[in-house]
Amino acid sequence: MTTQTNIEYQNLRVFERLSDASGWTPLVKLRKSLNAYPNAEVFAKIEFTNPMGSVKDRIARYLINKAISEGSLKPGDTIIENSSGNTAMGLAMMAIENDLKCKIVVRSTTAKAKLDALRAVGADLILVDPSLPPEHPDSYNKKVYTILKDHPEYFFPDQHNNPDNNEAHYLTTGPEIWQQMEGKIDYIVGGIGTGGTLTGAAKFLKEQDPSIKVIAVDPVGSVFYDYFKTGKLTEPSRYLIEGLGDEELINCVDFEYIDDIIQVTNEQAIKYTRLLAKQEAILAGGSSGAALFGVLHLLKTLPNKQNYRIVTIFPDSGNRYLSTIYNDDWIQEMGIDLKEVLE
Repeated sequence: MTTQTNIEYQNLRVFERLSDASGWTPLVKLRKSLNAYPNAEVFAKIEFTNPMGSVKDRIARYLINKAISEGSLKPGDTIIENSSGNTAMGLAMMAIENDLKCKIVVRSTTAKAKLDALRAVGADLILVDPSLPPEHPDSYNKKVYTILKDHPEYFFPDQHNNPDNNEAHYLTTGPEIWQQMEGKIDYIVGGIGTGGTLTGAAKFLKEQDPSIKVIAVDPVGSVFYDYFKTGKLTEPSRYLIEGLGDEELINCVDFEYIDDIIQVTNEQAIKYTRLLAKQEAILAGGSSGAALFGVLHLLKTLPNKQNYRIVTIFPDSGNRYLSTIYNDDWIQEMGIDLKEVLE
């Protein structure tokens, strides 16, 4: 007896380089975590299926390929960037592929797994004290500029202020979501760190359908929420979730494409990150838990209308947070109570 197996060979992609595998990440429908909301379908874009494990592979590929094509980068040159870890991994990949050097300014409190991974792929890490005020020349946001004074030859992609960050998502993430959802979207909910992912994708989506609402999620302690709500800058404070928020305004957060912002606490983000793992088998980072919290918070405020279609973005993998968010000793040390979620 012969068994026939049908294979759609056109979907089995083969690439010349690892970076070419960036993009076309899956959308996965959330189920158990949405049991209380039968009037909604929520689809998560699983960005940790990118080759280096996060949504930031998209901008690393776009920014570096563009710089090379324009002659701003050549083999032997050095890239320098400040990153919470994910953009750094993407840049390290691009550095290896293009015979470049890679230096990363990163907070010393960044998850150990991220730091170990960066060292494994050859990134030169410059650790900074996260308690320094943003105006300090050795702070996370200013250290790169201090280094550039002595090394103006370094190439600085400037992911926080470079509009090419947003453009990368306008050209890839937005069109992918539109096609995957067949143009049927009511809301897109996502965290804002550099802002490029959410507002870049939002620009494309709103051009296709202006009725789509964009809801950003910002951690308590970041400046974006208060600025959006009041037009005033408040004093930032430290928070635990990596890759979200900022201590000052940055250019890639394009408020024009944001309809509302939801604030999330450390505890809420971590609880819902752990909830994702237990209820959806999605082992994601803290910004994904923050996004899930944002989705559920939004649904509580919506009228009881059938068939809301919501897209959210899960930026990175929980494998990078096994020593923090998924470590019960760390949770206890931080004074976070997870009983409500984990029982």
